[in-house]
Amino acid sequence: MKNIKATTALSVVLLGAGAGVAQAADNPADHPNELRVGAYFIMYSAKADDLRQDANTNPFNLPTGLNLDVKNVNTAYFALTRRLSPHFTLQLSGGVPPKTETIGKGPASLGSVPYNGQVVSTAKWFAPTLIINYIFGPEDQRFRPYIGVGVNYTKFYDLKSTPAGDAANGGPTAITLSNSIGPEATVGVAWRVADRLKVYASYSASKISTNYVGNTAGVIRRTHIDFNPKAVVISAGYSF
Repeated sequence: MKNIKATTALSVVLLGAGAGVAQAADNPADHPNELRVGAYFIMYSAKADDLRQDANTNPFNLPTGLNLDVKNVNTAYFALTRRLSPHFTLQLSGGVPPKTETIGKGPASLGSVPYNGQVVSTAKWFAPTLIINYIFGPEDQRFRPYIGVGVNYTKFYDLKSTPAGDAANGGPTAITLSNSIGPEATVGVAWRVADRLKVYASYSASKISTNYVGNTAGVIRRTHIDFNPKAVVISAGYSF
C-alpha cells in the first residue's frame, strides 16, 4: 500500500509537470519515449493439481483434495514505452515485486493441524513483461483505445514456509518454484491530458505457470500451479 501511495503521488507530479510544459502542440515523433507510473491491482484465478508426495520418500499418503490458492495483491506499477509509429508502441512493464501469500485449500485440518484457509507460504516474484501495443485513432485524438500482446517472464524468490505451513507439512519445509515464461494480452484506453502527458487505464491477462516442490526433511511434495493473473492498471505517462 505504501508503494501505491508513493507512485500515486509521483503520478500527480507528472500531471502537474505535463500541464505546465505543454503550451504548444508537439510532434509525437520528437519525444518517442514514455515513462509510466501508477498502481497495479492483481487478481489471481489460481488452479493447482492436488498435492502429491514422492512414493519413495515416505509411505504416508496425503489426503485427497489437498490443494493451494493465492491471495490477490496490489503494488506499484512502472513501464517504459517506445513509439514505433503513429499506431504501434513497444512496452516494457512490471511492478514492485509483491509479497504473495499462498493459502491452504481442501480439508479443514490435517489431523489436529488447521489447513483450509491458512497462509502456508509466502513468495515474491519479479515479472517483467514485453508488449507490442496497437493504438486506434489519430495521435491528436483525446481518447485512444489500444490492444496489446506480449510475453512475460516470472522469477520467484524469497520463498518461505510459514509456521502454519510447517505444521501442516510436519516440520520446517524448504520451497522451490520454477520460473515461468508465458503470453500476455491487454486492452486499455489512453487519455491525452496534454501534449506529453497521458493517463491510462488497462486490463490484462497473463499465463504464469510453475512447478512447486516442498521438501520437509527429505519428504518431497509436488504440484503444478497455474496462477492465471488478471490485472487492472491505472497510470500516468510522460513522453520525452
